Amino acid sequence: MSPIFGKNSGGAKAGGRPPVAVEITPEGVLAAARSGGKSDAGRGHVYAFVPLAPGALVAGIEEPNLRAPDAVIAAIRSAVAEVSPRSRAVTLVLPDILVRVFVLDFDSMPANAAEAIPVVRFRLRKMIPFDVEHAGLGYQILKQDENECKVLAAVMPGPILAEYEAAIRSAGCEPGAVLPSSLAALEATDSMEAILAANLSTHVMTTSIANGRDLLLYRTIDLAADSRQRAIDIQRGIAVAAAYFEDKLGSRPRELYYAGIHDLGDFARAVNDPALSVVDWVPRPDEGAVTALPQISFAGVDGALAGVS
Repeated sequence: MSPIFGKNSGGAKAGGRPPVAVEITPEGVLAAARSGGKSDAGRGHVYAFVPLAPGALVAGIEEPNLRAPDAVIAAIRSAVAEVSPRSRAVTLVLPDILVRVFVLDFDSMPANAAEAIPVVRFRLRKMIPFDVEHAGLGYQILKQDENECKVLAAVMPGPILAEYEAAIRSAGCEPGAVLPSSLAALEATDSMEAILAANLSTHVMTTSIANGRDLLLYRTIDLAADSRQRAIDIQRGIAVAAAYFEDKLGSRPRELYYAGIHDLGDFARAVNDPALSVVDWVPRPDEGAVTALPQISFAGVDGALAGVS
């Protein structure tokens, strides 16, 4: 369920993704490897985290993100070296705030990607606040029959994508695939039943509803800096998503899969819904850490590695 901005290359097997994933956030760089690292413990992954100083990276679509590029490059190089020192190809996982995600309906879609991409770009021209012609664009067909074609599309500003890809290359790696955090995280869930999920970062929250291989909702909202208003934003965002779940599927969700930079208990208190049990989207690993791991989400990198053949 994850459209990618890059093609498989280097160490990626055909039909899969690279065996190393790197998630870059304002808090730091999290690298994970499914194999080829210093150990193969826990759920078969090893993890390393290298923190960034406040302000070294400011995620957004309007200005350059890497305010201290040398520090970011060094963090990428160090984190990857900890988990898989000989790997070059990586899956790059980026903050949701950088990527716009849409579910689009078409009558039909060209089978050839070279012909399909311009069709998707044309549809998005008036839907995004940046230049679509030079944007990074990935798409995936969710459903297609003789009457309709449902397409998942992800798009981000070309200069911002180029900035992150350049940092990865400067660190000695190659971006074999590029994914937004929440779409990557959905790959970490193998349930074919409908799920409601929330991914919380410093400035935004993404709620999503996946039903098997179909995506019913993907919504990213800005969060207030004020802690009280932030809690209200979170509560309102989850209530809207839960209502949409009930409207589309005929029953209220019982569980909310959570990933984010805050403790699960703190998030559950902010949601404040006794009928909704907040559970870890991807549990914190008991083993496999080769560095200290702060309160961060592992769903993005685990989902990215779920695409490894």
